[in-house]
Amino acid sequence: MNSIFAYVFLGVSLAAPVGPVNAAQLNTGIKNGFFHAWIFGFGALLADILYMVLVYFGVGQFIDSPYIKILLWSFGCFVLTYTGIESIFSLHKIKLNFRKEKKIRLRQTLSSGFLLSLLNPLTILFWLGIFGSVLAEASQKLTESQLFLYSFAIIAGIILWDTFMAFLSSGARKFLSNKFLIIISIISSVSMLGFGIYFGIQAYQLLF
Repeated sequence: MNSIFAYVFLGVSLAAPVGPVNAAQLNTGIKNGFFHAWIFGFGALLADILYMVLVYFGVGQFIDSPYIKILLWSFGCFVLTYTGIESIFSLHKIKLNFRKEKKIRLRQTLSSGFLLSLLNPLTILFWLGIFGSVLAEASQKLTESQLFLYSFAIIAGIILWDTFMAFLSSGARKFLSNKFLIIISIISSVSMLGFGIYFGIQAYQLLF
């Protein structure tokens, strides 16, 4: 990975896998349009940047504690289960928001993206675990300025993917029927519930 474009691609690869954040962003775009979806993704990016900073300060070693992992899985279970249920109960608003946007404040959308990513165990385990290992290896070959440059390249890749997701969800919102939008929203909501249940099972197994 000796090219900055490789790190941009790494950022896209990190953001692309289907997970609770992507499902929630898709749901947000369908209900409230492009800008809300992009702001949601930007909020999630702020959480990613926070974890990147923590990795630089060596916080990743604390992730190995069983108690910390139980706490992370439990928080993730609560946030995703709540978000999934709330999304299902707000399906009737899709048609209303399709006709009239801006029913939700952008500040609320930003905080939702930030908190969902911040409390997502998959995000935490990656940035403090896997990325910490990658950083440790790269630091032996790269200067400090190069590390910062490649970190910004990763962030740029994440922003590219968030923009694509915002276009995808808002485009679907414009060209697909309201019934099909509801079906997509149900799938993304059930996906969040599924991840929430999975995180709860992980917390239970660690606890007992």
